[in-house]
Amino acid sequence: MEKFFLEIPSLDRKQDALDYLEENIKYGSDLNGIGSIDKWLEGISYEEWLLELKRRENSEYVSKINRCLSKTFFVVRKNDNRIVGMINIRYNISNEMLKKGVSHIGYGIRPTERNKGYAKIALYLGLLEEQKLCEEKVLLECTTDNIASNKIIKALGGKLEATKLDPNDNMMTNYYYFNVNKTVKKYFKQYDTKIENHH
Repeated sequence: MEKFFLEIPSLDRKQDALDYLEENIKYGSDLNGIGSIDKWLEGISYEEWLLELKRRENSEYVSKINRCLSKTFFVVRKNDNRIVGMINIRYNISNEMLKKGVSHIGYGIRPTERNKGYAKIALYLGLLEEQKLCEEKVLLECTTDNIASNKIIKALGGKLEATKLDPNDNMMTNYYYFNVNKTVKKYFKQYDTKIENHH
């Protein structure tokens, strides 16, 4: 059986991360949950990106740049040690930021690994991380025309809270809330066998 885990980005994964990024670009895919790794294409090095990820876990730093605390992970398939996705976990988000549409979880699956149920596993892994960070209620958003993403969020129990124009990109967007503990408990049997617990 295939198993998956979240892995903290490291120097050892530099080439794998580049492959992941290049594949998304090749397929013209939206880059979601990547913790700004695309800045690599704008001239910052992978090593600088790793440093930026660490800084994003520092309260003082994120308040200076008007962001929220976040952690970024690779979603790895244990069977072949391949990065199949990335996920960005945000936490301690202020009410002001939530009102502006900042959501708790962003994630993406690489184009050649889609339609295999991996996005649901990635979202479940993300909810487990939010639980570890003591987040009880988390917000997810996706555009109204992203049928696949809306289905995935609903499949894991996301409750539609609002549909409105996202001020950041002027797209009609659905906003869903999850009760983290309830969701993790409800879907534990379904996903626990697919998860390898380590970072």
